[in-house]
Amino acid sequence: MSQVLITGATGLVGGHLLRMLIQEPRISAIAAPTRRPLSDVPGVFNPHDPQLTDALAQVTDPVDIVFCCLGTTRREAGSKEAFVHADYTLVVDTALTGLRLGAKHMLVVSSMGANAHSPFFYNRVKGEMEAALMAQAWERLTIVRPSMLLGERSKHRLNESLLAPLFSLLPGNWKSIAARDVASAMLREALSPAQEGVNIISSAKLREIAENEA
Repeated sequence: MSQVLITGATGLVGGHLLRMLIQEPRISAIAAPTRRPLSDVPGVFNPHDPQLTDALAQVTDPVDIVFCCLGTTRREAGSKEAFVHADYTLVVDTALTGLRLGAKHMLVVSSMGANAHSPFFYNRVKGEMEAALMAQAWERLTIVRPSMLLGERSKHRLNESLLAPLFSLLPGNWKSIAARDVASAMLREALSPAQEGVNIISSAKLREIAENEA
């Protein structure tokens, strides 16, 4: 039985993952700190605060596994600084909280193309986030790099709507992927025995894992 911490539970991947965690008999406790309160999630510890860091500080029980599904866009965030706070600072804060609570395995949603040396701001921040987590020397760190995510978002993203038909036709890692498949693959990886260290999972591999799980 495992106890888990999840951030980003109100988002596209995180929402699917939270529902899967609730139904998973191998999970004994779930802490899901959020900026706004969750609804219809009995049995989930949900400290909430507009400052997610303050909500994280309220989690004090030990955990085994940490899931981080935080992610936004520069447009949604409103500025470069706000984007870095959401996609880098809060992810690192999630990881530090997990380490404080004794977690051994961290799983995080990054992005295809993540590269700390990328000339593209979005990819560079994602790459810097990955590097920061690697520097924490987790016993086991799983980084998933999905392509364009498909699913019903609470906030409409115009660019994704326009590009989705194209990405559905692309091959390999470029092909769009259902958010539910990303969540399913993350849960399977979290609960399966695997070698220690860093494991980076491409979008195509995520789809394969999810299909094998179905």
